[in-house]
Parts: sequence; structure tokens; C-alpha cells
Amino acid sequence: MSRYSRQDVLRILHLQPRQLSCWERTGLVEVTEHYGFDDLSQLRILRDLHATRISAKKIQTSFVAMRRMAGVRNPLVDASPMRRGSGVTFRYAGALVDPVTQQFAFDFNASASAKMSIVGQGNCAGLTSTIQDGELQEMFLRAVRVEEDASTLEEAAELYRRILQIRPNHAPAAINLGTIHYNCREFDRAEALYRSATIADPEYALAFFDLGNVLDETMQLTEAIAAYQQAVALVPRYADAHYNLALAYERQGERRRALRHWLMYARLDPIGPWASHAKCQARKILSNEKLSIVSRRGRMVPIAG
Repeated sequence: MSRYSRQDVLRILHLQPRQLSCWERTGLVEVTEHYGFDDLSQLRILRDLHATRISAKKIQTSFVAMRRMAGVRNPLVDASPMRRGSGVTFRYAGALVDPVTQQFAFDFNASASAKMSIVGQGNCAGLTSTIQDGELQEMFLRAVRVEEDASTLEEAAELYRRILQIRPNHAPAAINLGTIHYNCREFDRAEALYRSATIADPEYALAFFDLGNVLDETMQLTEAIAAYQQAVALVPRYADAHYNLALAYERQGERRRALRHWLMYARLDPIGPWASHAKCQARKILSNEKLSIVSRRGRMVPIAG
């Protein structure tokens, strides 16, 4: 498998070091010194979007919204992003999707190309699988749409159940159905669905985050902390997971452990009421406890209480 150094990537894609650093800071790409072919493909997509004068912040907002709405792990690869107006839309499951506004339009171009690719396949099993995948994606997107309206919430739940009957390891459907039960305070059902999602896709950070939420709600704090820790391990810049992990640590009286995550949240999401609360909690911990930090030279520096 080909590996590329950071300098190779900058040279091949004609990127400026500051641009790559910016994408790393916003969490669009992982910080690393060695890249594979898939990494280059993702960076090329980001470069092309950037060339249309879309900011990294807008790309990140659409990226996170698409991941939450459609359940795809990496929207830059699993869907096809493109500029539309001043934002980003995605070609996905025969639709043009604006994940921020949750607006959909039928994508005739994508539909035509999908039909061509299906016709060209000679394997009947592969053809059946491809058709089923498309049907499940369309069913999932329809469930997401109707879920937004309280009057059609049960319709959405039924769609998610049908998806899980066809494909029990469909993690996004399990998460969304779990959230419907969570909001109805049916915590046992929600927990079971979230756990099934973590088993179906052990690298899906949102599944562990939501599992942490329901465990926290039912006062299973030790297990909630473990779930939040896994979400942060999978996505180190997962701001909400840091925030909830800090809260859980504080409930257990582990304020020193909470401090790290309050500070991390404030760094990742520095503006707004939640950031203000995180900074306030961090200041309280620093002022009320005698802590020590390690300087860059390795010397222990006490912080006066």
C-alpha cells in the first residue's frame, strides 16, 4: 500500500501548509505524518471545495450535519459533496441533500448514473444487493425527513424498524430509532438500540456518545464515562462528548479529570453559552484545588489554590 509523507501530499496536491493545518484544526482530516491513497482522495475533495471559495468552517458544518442526518461515517467519501450557492450539498441515495437545512431534491444525474452502473453488473447477487442498498438508503432518508414532524414520528419509527428487520446491523437506523425512544423516556429500549449500534459499527463515535447519554440519564455513570471515552477516542475533536464527559466526571466527584475535558470543549467550541459554562467550571476547579501542571521543560509547576 502506498504511503505518502506530509511533504509529498503538499507537493502532489499543490497545497499550502497552513491550509492543511486549518483542515486539521476543524477536524476535517486527522493529524498525521503519513497518508494513504484514500487520504489523498479526501484531501483532493477538500482542495476542490476550497477552490470554490467555501470556508473550512462551512465545510465542517455541512460535514457534521450530513454525518448526523444520513448516518454516513465520512460524508466527503461516502457521499459526493458539491458547492451550491454559498454552502455545500451532497449527492446521496438519488437525492441532492443540504444537511444543514435538511432540504432534498431528486438528483436526476445521479439516478441515471446509478442505473447505468446496475445494468453493467453481471452478478445477480451483486445486482440484488445494490438495489437493496439503494432502497434502504431511500427509506432511511425518508425516515429522517418525517422524523422532524411530531405528527409523523411513529411513521419514522416504523421505517427505522423495517430497515432493521432487513438489515439488523444498520447502525444509523438503530441510533435514530433509539433516539426516538430516548425522547419518549423509554430508556431501556434506547439503551438496547444504542448498544446494538456500537456492536454493528465499533468505529461509529455517535453510537457511543448516544449510549453515554442514556447511561448518564439512568445514573449508570461509570458505564456512561466509558462510552463517552470511546467516543472521544474515536473522534478526539468531538466537542459534545468532551462536554458530557466533563459533566459525568464532576458528578462522580472527579473534578481533576473533568478539568481536561472542560478545557478541551472550550478550545473546540469557544463561543456561546456552553463554552462560557465550560470555562467557568474550569476556573472553579483551578481556583478551588491545588493542581500542578507540567511545563514544556518537564518541570512541575504548582498552581495556587
